[in-house]
Amino acid sequence: MNRGPVSRSLAKKRNDPSLAQTRVAIDNADSNSPAADKNTVPEPTDNVQIRPGPFDPWQLTQQFQESRLTSGEFGATASFVGTMRDFNENDDVQAMTLEHYPGMTESQLQAIIDDAQQQWPLLQSLIVHRVGDITPGDPIVLVVCWSAHRAAAFDACRFLMEALKSRAPFWKKETLTDNSQRWVEKNTDGHSPAAN
Repeated sequence: MNRGPVSRSLAKKRNDPSLAQTRVAIDNADSNSPAADKNTVPEPTDNVQIRPGPFDPWQLTQQFQESRLTSGEFGATASFVGTMRDFNENDDVQAMTLEHYPGMTESQLQAIIDDAQQQWPLLQSLIVHRVGDITPGDPIVLVVCWSAHRAAAFDACRFLMEALKSRAPFWKKETLTDNSQRWVEKNTDGHSPAAN
């Protein structure tokens, strides 16, 4: 069977011991660890990145792609960028604080990527999620999938985003325009066209 240049390239990368394990960035490691530093920023080559400050989704996509993929080995890139809205549940929202469970969140996001890689022929996947104080218009989440063909990239990207919303431990506290605050009890349904 002729596997072609793309398949040979992929097989070679998958057998490369330096790429055998997907790197996971944990920016808020165990607080008892001497390596724990809340200001640590993940490497742009990590498949899972929790970012405590603003990020440029297009720059991160390009950096990851250039560092982890070879030109010509992928035929499709599907991405999703979620940004903060200035409304939720029929109220105006002026800010939000996103919290996570350090270590557990990253592990769960990696498990979601692993699930996607079992279902679709992906070359690479990237999940970047913001934590901390966020204002309307700020990017909150970036999900990107690379594959040889568009169907796998599209389907896997949608799967990663929906799984992230339902399985990853993140908590949102909104500040409304009257300065009252509330915890968001549930995420919007990504399948409902009427979801607010």
